[in-house]
Formats: sequence, structure tokens, C-alpha cells
Amino acid sequence: MGQPIKIIGITDAGKSSLLPIYEQWIYDSECLIGGERQQSFFPEYKGERIILKGNLKKVVELLQSTNKQCVLVASGDPLFYGIGSYLAKKVPIDIYPNVSSVQEAFAKIQESWHDCTFISVHGRQIQGLAQRIDGKDKVCLLTDEKNTPAEIAKYLLSYGIREYEAFIAEALGGENENIVSLSLEKMTDYEGHPLNVVILKRIGESPSWLLGIADGEFKQRKPDKGLITKKEVRVLSLAELNLHEKSIVWDIGTCTGSIAIEAARIARQGQVYAVEKNQADYENCLENTKKFRTDITVKCSKAPDGLEDFPDPDAIFIGGTGGEMQELLKICAARLNSGGRIVLNAATIETLYLANETFKELGFETSINLVQISRSKPILHMNRFEGLNPIYIITAIKKEDQ
Repeated sequence: MGQPIKIIGITDAGKSSLLPIYEQWIYDSECLIGGERQQSFFPEYKGERIILKGNLKKVVELLQSTNKQCVLVASGDPLFYGIGSYLAKKVPIDIYPNVSSVQEAFAKIQESWHDCTFISVHGRQIQGLAQRIDGKDKVCLLTDEKNTPAEIAKYLLSYGIREYEAFIAEALGGENENIVSLSLEKMTDYEGHPLNVVILKRIGESPSWLLGIADGEFKQRKPDKGLITKKEVRVLSLAELNLHEKSIVWDIGTCTGSIAIEAARIARQGQVYAVEKNQADYENCLENTKKFRTDITVKCSKAPDGLEDFPDPDAIFIGGTGGEMQELLKICAARLNSGGRIVLNAATIETLYLANETFKELGFETSINLVQISRSKPILHMNRFEGLNPIYIITAIKKEDQ
């Protein structure tokens, strides 16, 4: 191919938002690439046109093989959730950014944006948005025709997130530019220009759920309140999972969802998938995810059924196996990403032995901790200690070359 492709940012103000030299580069080029909206600003262009419409792979192949002088026009800053970073890995490019819609939106509401959390739901799934937004002081959302301001508001309210004032900046720089300020409740009925940016500013207190949520905060099956991974064991198990912000996590036998929920609050940019065979526990788990503002995938099934629909995980927690542990461990081991971890809680010596032997057969590196916790309990004017059931925490690591 010839010289680098020029990628030029443009706003809804059209040609008036460009430097004269940028406009000259466009008209001097042999091929103009861009979306229909960006192309419409240049009706008198005489060269070849390529409309960007979900055909990026073909466009890249063309750019890699052509000797034509090409210019690509993109919205705002091509490196801010734009095409710039994608093309930079494929072909030689020069980037000439413009003011982004985000910069314009914050300027209109006269707020700083250096301390904002930016999230794009443009062409992406909304799942997981709850835990990414929860507790943030300032959030900016890039929307699309599916994840509209109204749909975003309905979603957030379903997780009890209502402590934000919303600003909707529409068609920035264009003739239909408009800025709207409203509550999330009122935003559920919002209908406006499809090109918009949503800014959320926290004006109320958010619940503070730190690591090690008290057992009593979770909705549990009554009278069987013992079916929860106790706080102390939960914290130690989560530490053994070695989660990072983008971890993909499975929780098998999730019950109340305590591990899955705390994992989702750690891996806010990742995904958490859980299975639970008991219908009552499954329903409690769903209620708990709403309370603790964690949008995770929960299935009511007996593992390994249902696992086939989940993406390969970085970490797996097993709190219950339903008596088919060896088969389950082999499936989990095969699906686990290289270097990943399986953490299994065992209450009996027999389960401990079987799990340890199975992990050895699978070639995993294994370590075991016996956790014995006692909690203080009032008795008359004094206190005594009451022991919880001892738990074996088995951690198995899949070697990098497996």
C-alpha cells in the first residue's frame, strides 16, 4: 500500500468543524471512507466512496491492498471508543482528532471530565453495567439505538440505582443540539434525538458494600440459614481465586450468590456466571443480585448442565457438586483458561480426598487450607466462642502450558 491513511475527526457541525487543510486533504484524496452521516457533509466529493457499515474487515483488506490516497472521516476523536485504535493495529495511519462529543457535552453542562468514568454501551451488551456504575461520582455513557437513555434508566432503577442526576446531550454541534437535565425516573420516558451522550452525576449516597458482606445481609432460605459461604471463608476463598478487574468467573452451587456477588464487585469489568440447582435458592440469589447491584448471569440447573453456554473462565469457585464431583472437575479443568484457578470448599474429609486426587490426576498444582472459625456469642453478661463447621479450602492452579 502507499502512504498512511489519514483519519480525520469531524463533529455534527460538519465541514465548519475542520481546519482548512483537513478539508483540502479530503477533496484531494482518491477514496473517502466513513459512515453515511460523515459522508453526507461532502456531497460534491468526486472520488470513490466507501460507506462504513459493519464491514470493517473488508475495508481493512482493501486498505492493505490499495495504492490509492485514502482519507477516513470519523466522529469526534477517532481514538475515543472509535475506529482509530482498531485500524492502528492493521494499517499505517495518521490521526487528526476533533473535539469529541464527550468534551462538548461536559462543556455544555460546565463540569470537569477528568474525574469521570467513561462507559460505552454503543453496539455492546448492557449486562454488567450496574456494578460498573455503582458508587461512581460521575459517569458518561455512549448510547445507541438499542441502549437508549430510557432503557439505561429502566435498567439502573431495576438495581435500585437512583441517586444520580442525568444530563442528556443531543446532536452536539448540529442544528438540533439540545441539553436536557432530569432524574432517572423521568428519563424512563425520554424520547429524543438518537445521537446523544448521557452523563450521570451522583447527588445522593450510594450503599457501601465492602469486601466481606455480613451473612445476614443476604436473603437466605428459611429455616436452612446454613446454606451460605460464611463471611470469613468467603473472603479467604475470594483471595484464593486471585481475581482481577476483568476476570471471567464461574460460581458452581452459588446458593445465595454470596461468592458470585462479591466476585462481581471485584471483577467489575469482567463477567460472572453462576449455577444453582435449587429453585428457592436460585430465586433468592436473583433478589440478592438486585440488592447488591451486581448484574450477573444465573442459571437454575445442576452442574455440569448449563456450563456449556458460559465463556471459558479465569477462575471457578465450587461450593457444591451434587455428588458428581469428578466429572464436574474434569469439565471445569478442560474449560479453565491457562494459569486459572479452581477453588473448592469441602466440608468432609471424603470430599477433600476425592478432590485432591482428581486435581493430581489432572496435573494441577494444589494447596489446601483448613479453616476453623469461632465467633463470639453473648452468654448472660459475658461472651463465649461458638465454632463454625471446619472448611477445607482447596486451591488448584492450571499450569500456564496446560
